[in-house]
Amino acid sequence: MVLTSSTMLELGTAAPDFLLPDVVSGKKTSLHEFSGQKALVVMFICRHCPYVQHVKAELSKLGRDYQFSEVGIVAISANDAVNYPDDAPASLKAFAKEEKFTFPLCYDEAQKTAMDYTAACTPDFFVFSDMRKLVYRGQLDDSRPGNGKPVTGKDLRAAIDSALEGKHPLPAQKASMGCNIKWKKGQEPVYFSK
Repeated sequence: MVLTSSTMLELGTAAPDFLLPDVVSGKKTSLHEFSGQKALVVMFICRHCPYVQHVKAELSKLGRDYQFSEVGIVAISANDAVNYPDDAPASLKAFAKEEKFTFPLCYDEAQKTAMDYTAACTPDFFVFSDMRKLVYRGQLDDSRPGNGKPVTGKDLRAAIDSALEGKHPLPAQKASMGCNIKWKKGQEPVYFSK
């Protein structure tokens, strides 16, 4: 495990399109499916990372809390499943069901979507406005495994609520931290090796 932080993609960046299979339903999920939502949360997660394990209950709660609001949520796992079988689609499907995720958990086998979003770690969070412009990137909250701080989701929730109200991006945004995305050999993106 290599502790890695978010790349902090430039605010105002347009949400990159994607077309990925949901590991539970098998249906393809795309950016277009979230049209009409006032906000969109894109999170990069996986199953085996202790940082994701630390916040998984809050991710599930977040999905339930915003399920009937004007917020779209999609989770994406891009880890190399050959070398990390816990992050293969069948295992991710079991994970999504165990945690009762109310949002799609998609698998990015080609790792292209992760690169398009400049995702670097798990978990890594992005919030987009109704115009699909980036208004937040960074942490769920200040909790990390072993630091004794409660998992509340306060930073991400504040960003979502701000986007729902059509407000400007929050001024204070802290990078997320977690395990590095497990890139396939020879596929590590340039931005990741800064």
